[in-house]
Amino acid sequence: MKYKKFLEHVYQRYSGNVKLGLERMNSILQEMGNPNTKLKGIHIAGTNGKGSTAAMCEAISIAQGLKTGLNTSPHLVDYRERLRVNGKKIIQKELMDTYREWEYVFEKNEASFFEITTAMAFYHFRKNNIQNAIFEVGLGGRLDGTNPFQSTVTVITSISRDHTKSLGRSITKIATEKAGILKQGIPLILGKVSYQAANIIESIAKERSVPIIKYGKDFTISNIRSRITGTWFDYNCAELQLKNIMTNLIGSHQAYNAALAITASKKLFELTGYEFREDLLRRGLRSVHWQGRLQLFQKNPYVLIDGAHNEEGVKTLLNSLSILFPDKKFIFVLAILRDKNLNLIFKRLTTASKKMYISKNKSNRAAEIADEEKYVKKYGGDYEIRDNVIEAARAAINNATRDDVIIITGSLYTISEILASPRTVFS
Repeated sequence: MKYKKFLEHVYQRYSGNVKLGLERMNSILQEMGNPNTKLKGIHIAGTNGKGSTAAMCEAISIAQGLKTGLNTSPHLVDYRERLRVNGKKIIQKELMDTYREWEYVFEKNEASFFEITTAMAFYHFRKNNIQNAIFEVGLGGRLDGTNPFQSTVTVITSISRDHTKSLGRSITKIATEKAGILKQGIPLILGKVSYQAANIIESIAKERSVPIIKYGKDFTISNIRSRITGTWFDYNCAELQLKNIMTNLIGSHQAYNAALAITASKKLFELTGYEFREDLLRRGLRSVHWQGRLQLFQKNPYVLIDGAHNEEGVKTLLNSLSILFPDKKFIFVLAILRDKNLNLIFKRLTTASKKMYISKNKSNRAAEIADEEKYVKKYGGDYEIRDNVIEAARAAINNATRDDVIIITGSLYTISEILASPRTVFS
């Protein structure tokens, strides 16, 4: 089977209904020799920020000299982005060899797209003697395909409403699902969550004898400065005080994500006996490789892409933009998924909008342009319609002045189309 045929085959394993449950995954991993139990590393859940936090953990780990694996989802352009070793995508031959070796197991268990990918990540990382395996939860936690990972450290970044069809609408239910990744006695780095969510997570942690290192109590950040070139902040905990830390990721929220990554990495090094060096930590955070999160593409006019795709993500995006470009209105290029809260997302975006270009991305979950237009009209403001994301982005750039700021957002599917065809958009 060639690579193209492989991709077509595994994509056919995905349907509109996510396969939640661990029976198939556990069966597959057992036949593989349970590589998930033979790795050390960090397991990261959360509604928002988990991908950026994972990428920062990866950058810190690589800078410190550990052989590092990173498994994330979704990918933006290339499927191989989901399996990285030392910051580089898995080699196509290695991917295909792994798939061929275990294809019969995947077929026998009727494995889903996500189960196939995650199982291959576990196996590949174990085979390559990865010292720090970092896994980002795909959906929820309790029934997610990454949950069999016997991690060294667990992280929960945030709790808010998203994927409500699968996870439920209440914060209590969502927090319960996220806390499902907690393992007996394995320390949890808990991010900034509501009192209600914290109560649920802390209750489950107590049942499983999980020690909690909590943001705002055990570690904090201060003196945050966000610029178009990156983010600076101070980090404080009982054992470590760091001044003027810098990450190349843009937005004040990235200082918070970096604090989670620092704390998780420090704990991992403590538990595994590796030396943790401040100079290498700083080097790592200055060179994080993570696309599509408030990523700057050009100046004059400024064009940034961001994968904000839910209410909390849009709120964070607007807060970051208000700091980077005070008193500015923005040109938005939007294509959103229909299962999101379109009403609230458009309500927030129109308050900061100079003009909107609405379109439809290629996802089978994409919102119809007519539905997006309904909410633009409801909340008012100038807008235009384009049939697709590329046309919308080109129109926004061609019609902008040098002083404008263009934000392409609404979904990771939307920004993946931009990243796949940058010359078409920015030529």
